[in-house]
Amino acid sequence: MASLTDLMTSWGSLYANHAALRTLVEFVHVSALIIGGGLAIVSDRSLLRANTDDAAARRHLLGALQDSHRLVIVALALIVLSGGLLFASDFGTFLSSRFFWIKMGLVALLLVNGLVLRRAEQRAVAGDHTAWKTLRVTAVASITLWLLTTLGGVALPNIG
Repeated sequence: MASLTDLMTSWGSLYANHAALRTLVEFVHVSALIIGGGLAIVSDRSLLRANTDDAAARRHLLGALQDSHRLVIVALALIVLSGGLLFASDFGTFLSSRFFWIKMGLVALLLVNGLVLRRAEQRAVAGDHTAWKTLRVTAVASITLWLLTTLGGVALPNIG
């Protein structure tokens, strides 16, 4: 039975020798980042601009947030999947890259922030008005983390 190292080495060879495959994996990674990150940032901006004193506006915003989170979660799953394939294509290089580990730390923070945001959203749906402060804080953190994660991804191949 092949070891994980053997599988990743085989994948790395396949990936390196097939331009269409490299293009597809990188396209999935970048397009999921654009869609997921873009939608998250637009949703976060809406949350920060919202009048949370108006009950109808709160209900509308919460519905829009729930709808956007479904797509953001799908995009994050695609980012993780394609990112895993990118990692496996040159795992030796990535294992020793401080930018890779910084980016992975930022991704972990983004996921934790998303969980905090979802819980605050559920509390707000249940009528807890104090959840709106948490929603606003997580919105600022989300925008910051999406941008820093993107910066880490751009720095990775250029600075290493």
